[in-house]
Amino acid sequence: MTKTIRIGTRDSELALWQANTVQKHLEDLGYATKLVPVKSTGDIVLDKPLYELGITGIFTKTLDIAMLNGDIDIAVHSMKDVPTALPKGIVEAAILERANVTDILVHKGLDFLENEGTIATGSLRRQAQWLHKFPKHDVVDLRGNVNTRMQKLANNDWNGAIFAAAGLERINLKPENFIDLDWMIPAPAQGAMLVVAKEEDTFCLEALANFNHKASEICVHIEREFLKELEGGCTAPIGALAQIRENTIHFTGALFSLDGTRKIEITKEVKVGNEEDFGKKCAREILNNGGNELMKEIKVNLK
Repeated sequence: MTKTIRIGTRDSELALWQANTVQKHLEDLGYATKLVPVKSTGDIVLDKPLYELGITGIFTKTLDIAMLNGDIDIAVHSMKDVPTALPKGIVEAAILERANVTDILVHKGLDFLENEGTIATGSLRRQAQWLHKFPKHDVVDLRGNVNTRMQKLANNDWNGAIFAAAGLERINLKPENFIDLDWMIPAPAQGAMLVVAKEEDTFCLEALANFNHKASEICVHIEREFLKELEGGCTAPIGALAQIRENTIHFTGALFSLDGTRKIEITKEVKVGNEEDFGKKCAREILNNGGNELMKEIKVNLK
């Protein structure tokens, strides 16, 4: 174990928490490590919605380049930010045990729910699902890391903002004034952390394989397969959640119109071990049930 594993990470508080978690796992196994923080385009350009930037993997691209250039050995990501197709030469090395998958609403009082209100989110998925349930409300764009978004909520007259519970829990930023949005289908791989490495780097791949969580891997792969088949990436309101209970995988997936008025949903089950192409088959059912036309419409509207 003579090699020092250089861990690439974004430099936000949440990203550093995730990288430190991976660092501890590796050091507990006896590996030498070094953190290498890198600022991504997604963290720098905060004045445009993500879909307008038109970059696949906006939060991961900088780290991909650093890895391919030999500046880092591995990179730690929130898996929901990772494109469904990894760059050539980079592979999944470990998926950690998944955390809370739920979206939450951080609010300033809930009286507005039955009336007019304004909710902030930078996610098309959250926007569409919120408008589907609360069509009278307005949704405004909210960008930045978790800390920045919490501060923006405090500084504006919005009624609330939507966050991933896992992100706030990891850095102890979850306030008392929140409610679980258990009706909102999460992003594919929400709550999961992914570590990637170079395909030929057997040293790092062997090290990271020690803490890959198989059940989490099965679930997020189904969700990402569903996303990939729908051609979602970051540019369509797509939710997906697979969960294993008593050797059965329970899956819910949905595609929404941008304004939330239309929802095409699927709920299916499959036994663990029979999940090959399961996500893809679910996506095809969505596409054949009006999803093809809806995806075309979404792509036109986002141009």
